[in-house]
Amino acid sequence: MTATTVSSRIRQGARPAGSGGGRRPRRRRSTLIGLAFAAPFIVGFVFLFAYPIAASAYYSFTDFNLFQSPEWVGLANYFQMFNDGVFWKSLVNTAILTVFGVPLSIGIALAGAHLLNTPVRGQPLYRALIYLPSIVPVVVGGYLWRWMLNAEYGFVNFFLSSFGIEGPAWLQNPDFTRPSIIFLSLWTVGGTMIIYLAALQEVPKELYEAAELDGAGIWRRFTNVTWPTVSPVTLFQVIVSIIGFLQIFAQPYIMAQERLNQASSGPGQSMLSYAMYLYQNAFVFLKMGYASAMAWTLFLVTLIVSLIVLASSKKWVHDGSN
Repeated sequence: MTATTVSSRIRQGARPAGSGGGRRPRRRRSTLIGLAFAAPFIVGFVFLFAYPIAASAYYSFTDFNLFQSPEWVGLANYFQMFNDGVFWKSLVNTAILTVFGVPLSIGIALAGAHLLNTPVRGQPLYRALIYLPSIVPVVVGGYLWRWMLNAEYGFVNFFLSSFGIEGPAWLQNPDFTRPSIIFLSLWTVGGTMIIYLAALQEVPKELYEAAELDGAGIWRRFTNVTWPTVSPVTLFQVIVSIIGFLQIFAQPYIMAQERLNQASSGPGQSMLSYAMYLYQNAFVFLKMGYASAMAWTLFLVTLIVSLIVLASSKKWVHDGSN
């Protein structure tokens, strides 16, 4: 191509060959194609996640009952929580479930994973049976445990009576309602157990053999070999379990349900979890503004607790650098 031809093309608005002018339309076309493929997710995220989150943040500063226009009240909903005795009751119940439920679920899962990792006949069957409750719907499991914990004809009290023990009224006595909810939550610990099982199988057998040669017992092998390997998995499970217990709803809701009474919260409000009270305010009492404020408060509490756990993990989680 001569210089005269290049000059004539430049005058006509064309770019010289190799200048990259043809790449921009291709890049623009590739970008549009990529956006077209991502459009379902983008639209779903905006309308199903981003907009509801922004709307709830706005409603938390309003008086809104779903049927009338929101009325701006500022921080009144947040200040109301401090004077709401039922709010504090639900918060205490949720804190108790979290404090006792998280360590129990982690401990049982880790101990069960050790048993499932033991080479015995029928090992795959045992693993499948342990995981089976995790795929059972929560509602089905909840009603199953309502029957099992029934004071008159439940299986649990029938089993205790065979040993001469008189079982309590699990769902009627406020002292046993929260343990009942924890039992139901621990019923699905098989999922966590399988994750721990996968982590245990990643522990090099050479480390156990070296520990045995050094005369280490079961406890020392666990603390010096097993725990450093599974501690990162434990950090993940602790955070997930804390989030799950702070947001627990279905289990106490089903346990406390009395026929079609959606506002039931168990004897002495002992089954009233934070998420249950949030639901009642939103869809039973139609206090959507107050419920939105509760939702954002729960988000902040969950975030703070998770950050505290992450900060403390530097002392008990072992990785390649410590």
